[in-house]
Amino acid sequence: MALLNSPTELLARNLRLAPDAVAFIDGERVITYARFDGMCRRTAAWLTARGIRPGDKVAVWLVNRVEWLALYFALARIGAALVAVNTRYRSHEVEYILERSGARMLVLELNFRSIDFPAVLAKVNAQAAVALEQVAVLNPGEGAVPDTVLGKSACTFDLALLPDEDATVTGTPDSLSILFTTSGTTSGPKLVMHSQRTVVLHSQRVAAGYGFEAEGVCLLGVLPLCGVFGFDGVLGAFAAGKPVVLMEAFDARTAAGLIARHQITHLFGSDEMFRRLLDEVEGERPFPSLRVCGYAWFQPWAEDIGRQAWRRGVPLVGLYGSSEVHALFSLQRPQLDDSERVKGGGLPCNPTAQIRIRDIDTGELLPADRPGAIEIRADSNFVGYLNNPQATHAAIDAEGFFATGDVGYLRQDGSFVYQMRQGDAMRLGGFLVSPAEIEDVLKEQPGVQDCQVVGVDIDDQVRCAAFVILDAGAVLDEAALKAAAASVLAAFKVPARIWAVESFPRTQSANGDKIQRAKLREMATQRLDEA
Repeated sequence: MALLNSPTELLARNLRLAPDAVAFIDGERVITYARFDGMCRRTAAWLTARGIRPGDKVAVWLVNRVEWLALYFALARIGAALVAVNTRYRSHEVEYILERSGARMLVLELNFRSIDFPAVLAKVNAQAAVALEQVAVLNPGEGAVPDTVLGKSACTFDLALLPDEDATVTGTPDSLSILFTTSGTTSGPKLVMHSQRTVVLHSQRVAAGYGFEAEGVCLLGVLPLCGVFGFDGVLGAFAAGKPVVLMEAFDARTAAGLIARHQITHLFGSDEMFRRLLDEVEGERPFPSLRVCGYAWFQPWAEDIGRQAWRRGVPLVGLYGSSEVHALFSLQRPQLDDSERVKGGGLPCNPTAQIRIRDIDTGELLPADRPGAIEIRADSNFVGYLNNPQATHAAIDAEGFFATGDVGYLRQDGSFVYQMRQGDAMRLGGFLVSPAEIEDVLKEQPGVQDCQVVGVDIDDQVRCAAFVILDAGAVLDEAALKAAAASVLAAFKVPARIWAVESFPRTQSANGDKIQRAKLREMATQRLDEA
């Protein structure tokens, strides 16, 4: 069967095959494909009436709800693009995204229970959003919508009140469809562009490769739609014509209840999310309906969560993805042994995708089992960074391979293993070393609760240094920890210094908290300079 190339085609197919089948469950709202099609058509007409044209961008700053998805499909229908704004963003980040994207409209909800959007907006410099012309407020609650928000004219966006109208389909497979943000650096995140084609091709590969096409499938859409991880899971289920239960925000107790109530089969999330979910319930097999569960590693203890999940009947496997190549790009096979199936990476769901590993120092391509920089070529890869041709050129080579910035290695069977970000890799004693190898040894020592290892320059030589979080009442014995490491590790892997800290610096993303290794490297350098 030929693959479809646009969200409009995808929705039309589902509408033709099963108009009365459930597409989304959003709280108490049960939305069939026929009802969702009407939502998208009315939203497209509303956007057109508000002056949104092909090529325009609309920033959407909402939690998970069907209106987010109606806006996405409606914008695709008229050839405009959705700018996904992370609901965790603070004032300067929202300001940055509005300015860089050139969005003409911002859609938000002012009164969501756990996020104080008005307080964030109060600190946004309206002058930065020069292209912004209007703000649409979802569910304004009691009282009228304010006349202006951010100094721009404000209006109400309410699906239930939109007239039964439609808009001409002007979007094409090559139209810009959605912009995601990268994790960002001190200079701000890049805006990753995906066309309608790259989104829909990938969603159909996810549907086929992750078992979404089987009978009885239902996805719990708990990850934020503003991130590629949450978005791609929902679009994969939609491409298979299977229902999605939407959660506005993750709560372990609520998620456990929804899994049981709706017999959820598919669930994707972070290591921390699965840890909280498993802690919430008792029993050897608390979620018998689950068939496919994938998780991303954000915490150093992620592998332990994977093993614990399997012991309790949760089929949790490692996966891989990024804003540029899409989330759910690959998934480890559940048939692998316990230590391999929980690692990041896996087999691509796209059978035409190509992965190669390049030596970080020499630039030569490497055979299986040798770690290096991961490069990926696929027809669903992003089309570039918005208004940043230099960054696009640096990331995509002449052959179309994207330099992911990640380190890993190929397996003999064609799958791969993700090990770390390239900036986290350490060249010690002439060898490429993963911090996790050293961290695992130190975490086994008495009194050590957690550990992070980074590379630092000492006397013009790259050495490693460690930060440890100690158990309550424990006292750091640096010499003893070094001796313990030296008993099992090569001398060049033994940390030159070990410091105790109360916590690790973290940054929030749409999918979970991540440890800031760059900040740890700065801390290590500063402490060495002060010694």
